[in-house]
Amino acid sequence: MIVVGYAAGAFGRACLEQGIAEARLRDTELLVINAVSEVRGQRLVEADEIAAVEARLTTAGIRYRIRQPIGATPAEELLNAMDSDDAEMLVIGMRRRTQVGKLLLGSTSQYLLVSCHKPVLVVKPNDEHRRSEPLGSVDRRVDELQQTGDEIEP
Repeated sequence: MIVVGYAAGAFGRACLEQGIAEARLRDTELLVINAVSEVRGQRLVEADEIAAVEARLTTAGIRYRIRQPIGATPAEELLNAMDSDDAEMLVIGMRRRTQVGKLLLGSTSQYLLVSCHKPVLVVKPNDEHRRSEPLGSVDRRVDELQQTGDEIEP
């Protein structure tokens, strides 16, 4: 199993795509975790984006599960998933942070790199991930056009 730490935005898209590639390469399941700690005021990924993630995973033709736990820290959730015997690799994104930012908020990515006893793949978004619209936004616009009766061109 490949475990992906998912957050909305370019980093999440990069992690998801790399996770799909790794799951295909290893012919294994993908577990996508969007964990939210109430302490840090984070938000769950919106329902329409999760639906778009599911659609992307279905299109990819791989076995997958999506979890959105609330309360525990994202690092704890990811490390717990990696404790599973069938967990092979953790895929995460890492943002550039200042020293002060790391001191005040900590660094989940750094903690995962040090604490995970299995391989961790850190990915950064490329230009394509940054240019891409958030997952789900295209579907919203198609729905809006269909409701207004405007034509949709291929």
